Amino acid sequence: MSGNGQNPKNRESKLIVNVMDPEEMRVGILDERGRLSNLYIERMLERQRTGEIYKAKVDSVLPGMNAAFLSLGDGRNGFLYLNDVGNMVIKPGMDMLVQVLKTPNKGKGARVSPRVSLAGRYLVLVPSSGDVGVSKRIEDPDERARLRALARRLRPDGCGLIVRTMAEYCDEEHLVRDVEELMDEWQEVERKAKKNSAPCLLHRDIGLVERILRDELTDSIGEVVVDSRDEFDNIASFIERFASDYKPELSLYKGNMPVFEVYGIERAIEEMHDRKVWLPSGAYLVIDQTEALTVIDVNTGRYIGSKDLQDTVYHTNFEAAEEIARQLRLRAIGGIVVIDFIDMENQDDRNKLVESLQEMFKGDRCKARVYGVTTLGLVEITRKRARLDMRSIMSRGCPFCGGLGWVDREETVAMKVKRSVRRAVASSNSEAFLMELHPAIARYIADSYLSMWEEEFGRRFYLVENPEYAWDKFKIDFQGTLPRVVHRVEVMERREAAVIVHSTTTA
Repeated sequence: MSGNGQNPKNRESKLIVNVMDPEEMRVGILDERGRLSNLYIERMLERQRTGEIYKAKVDSVLPGMNAAFLSLGDGRNGFLYLNDVGNMVIKPGMDMLVQVLKTPNKGKGARVSPRVSLAGRYLVLVPSSGDVGVSKRIEDPDERARLRALARRLRPDGCGLIVRTMAEYCDEEHLVRDVEELMDEWQEVERKAKKNSAPCLLHRDIGLVERILRDELTDSIGEVVVDSRDEFDNIASFIERFASDYKPELSLYKGNMPVFEVYGIERAIEEMHDRKVWLPSGAYLVIDQTEALTVIDVNTGRYIGSKDLQDTVYHTNFEAAEEIARQLRLRAIGGIVVIDFIDMENQDDRNKLVESLQEMFKGDRCKARVYGVTTLGLVEITRKRARLDMRSIMSRGCPFCGGLGWVDREETVAMKVKRSVRRAVASSNSEAFLMELHPAIARYIADSYLSMWEEEFGRRFYLVENPEYAWDKFKIDFQGTLPRVVHRVEVMERREAAVIVHSTTTA
């Protein structure tokens, strides 16, 4: 055996890497049917990412909330459940080594834990532990026994090891190298912890692309497409090192149209905001995310079947089950999920539906449990929250309706503007461009990105604040048409970027 000698699979899945813009990196995974099955986004201005290790200082301990609040530095904070520290006594002012388990969300700081771990391609190193574990997704009992024995032999003194699913049928030499690299990382964390005063950052996990390759690149991926030469070389190096037995085809995308548009991912992302999801048969789902849980309703819609009502309901529910599993992964929805399938009179059919759902979640990286059908005819599922859901990443509570609705985040709109700017620059020799936007979006771009864009594209950009524009509406034009576009303008300097605030309506 060498590398990851898994059984051959369908290798038509694609991994599409969009890193053209440094402000935002995106990775999409397309299944064998060309549908977007998973999406990952990382933004330049994000703070406190999962996996980061800090030397933190305890600010306060609140027994009534069973929590402690810690300063992580630079205004960042985290909260720690007291149950996570066992018998350890936590006092204000003390230093602690903690790792981010969950990123900040909905006004809450990052959740942290004193149980630190470092993930490699095949193994997870757990300092201050003597345990050895094997991923439950490795089902072959002989292989589990082999890997457990290897992990016990390779385990460094004072550390535990967890064997990841990726290690199935893996050679010992690959595991040895993983242990050596993880120990080097941990020793560097210890060195920084001794040298630096709290609060401070000690360790940051690898970047988005490397992390996805580490966790997702298996023999089911037939092709990797990337739109950056630098990232192409990095990915090539990773594949050469870790995918020697099942090298996917690696392609550098050079087209004028953005790579996510070519593969239909931009459209899929837009559809991800929709409550209603249409199924191929004409049936549809309605997905509602709330603070407490996610509710999914299944409807026959335009599907009328061909045999009888029982057969129509049966096929609608099973088609819906497959799409629900995909949507939960795609939207990164975790926590409690309640599904209102169409009522089925036959108990055997209900059992088959639950078994089908359980099978669909078997390969899910986020552990999911299907609890069967309740007395009200609802199916309950819990799914581990491993990262922020896509709605939280890409949108925010609407500022115009008191949070009753959702609009794109300022960062999301800004990136849509930049992609349009890229197309405009590619099709014009104009030295300057005029962008007309909602005032809040114009000021956000001026404060955060404008100088970077001017340096990147070698052009001058002027922003027009138009209060009549919708939040995500914008217009890009050549500066040469300025007299025809704006009746009267007032120029205001903002951080070396010229923002044009127009005080009358446009022509």
